[in-house]
Amino acid sequence: MISRSALTRGSQLALRCQGAAKVVQRGFAAAASEKATYEPTTIAGVKVAARDDNGPTTRLAIVAKAGTRYEPLPGLTVGLEEFAFKNTQKRSALRITRESELLGGQLTSYHTREALVLQANFLREDLPYFTELLTEVISQTKYTTHEFHEEVEDVIHQKQAKVDAVAIALDAAHSVAFHTGLGAPLYPTPDTPVASYLSEHSVSEFAEAAYTKTNIAVVAEGASQEGLSKWIEAFFKTVPAESASIVNPAASKYHGGEQRIAKTGTNAVVIAFPGAALAESKPEIAVLVGLLGGESGIKWSPGFSLLSKATAATPGATAHASNFAYSDAGLLTIQITGSAAAVRKVAEESVKAIWSIADGSVSQEEVVKAIAKARFNLLSASETSGTGLVHAGANLISGSAPLKVTETLKAFESVTGDKLKAAAKALLEGKASVASVGDLHVLPFAEDIGLKV
Repeated sequence: MISRSALTRGSQLALRCQGAAKVVQRGFAAAASEKATYEPTTIAGVKVAARDDNGPTTRLAIVAKAGTRYEPLPGLTVGLEEFAFKNTQKRSALRITRESELLGGQLTSYHTREALVLQANFLREDLPYFTELLTEVISQTKYTTHEFHEEVEDVIHQKQAKVDAVAIALDAAHSVAFHTGLGAPLYPTPDTPVASYLSEHSVSEFAEAAYTKTNIAVVAEGASQEGLSKWIEAFFKTVPAESASIVNPAASKYHGGEQRIAKTGTNAVVIAFPGAALAESKPEIAVLVGLLGGESGIKWSPGFSLLSKATAATPGATAHASNFAYSDAGLLTIQITGSAAAVRKVAEESVKAIWSIADGSVSQEEVVKAIAKARFNLLSASETSGTGLVHAGANLISGSAPLKVTETLKAFESVTGDKLKAAAKALLEGKASVASVGDLHVLPFAEDIGLKV
């Protein structure tokens, strides 16, 4: 077993050279937004984005262009995700686990529709060890047969069994909205014949295409670019520059439509419209999401948002709005779940809520609250869920710069009631994407609630 001093000797020397960290006090939103912006660069042929708040912990992630949008066969993304931190050419999975635990680190892998993320959270001084480990995972994992059958397959089957009505409806909404690419399900459904496509060999081939310098980005929170540069240059020499297999699907195209899936148990309806892409400047969409809302930030109040008022009047249902931002498209969704009758009622009220925005019935006070909510959502995203880290990496691997938080906050100030009115009207005049899962005898068709598909 290796000691902590052996693992962190280089990083301790680096920290001594840097001197004592300065105490940083949180100021107004403008000051906070400066800290929230990632500084992009290229180190040893790898796209890198970092931001440093001089805190005691670090989050380091490799973001690969290997989400479900890019998988050539169903199940490859989740298969590659589950092979993370298994046996490599240098270390066993047990050794990786024990060493990480000795350092107090956390290791995780997850994916979105566009990105596969390998992430490590750890104490700041352990940056060298975890940089080397993440590099080793993407360049030296063995993809053994016994691990595939004994561990990877079982986890995939467990995740397939846990796919609920909301997840099915959200996948269906993406499917009718985009068809292929972003329309691929986030997880294979229990009915997907993954055994026909998934094996340790197909996952290994996908890894060769996905884990190249041109196809990944390194994103760090709580680390300086200078510190990252030293260790990336040292450890990323084993990562191939490119692959003969190119991960580059066609551009996304919005279609719209409707899909209905019968299912026992919980009911769900997802109503979706074209939203804002990652690098697209559409502040009115973020404010529209804040105005629709759905979940109150104050537990003893239903909240000001239009969806929270709708669900408060309809016991047995929940609803919330969100914008799924991708590299070349966005999907603004309203997700509703609960009993069939309650879901139907809230779906009707949700469309009425959009109409109330389109006809200018929303008060100026509600617009001000929605803008404040959009500002809070933006600034708190990376702090609470790591969304900022993933979005920064997704921007880099798609060829865009990370989000400029200060500029986006200023853009919110330009949103007016008239702009929200125009945005809502455009949604209703265009084609929606509607997915219903559950008791189809009760759940409404799109035309029943006044939507075009």
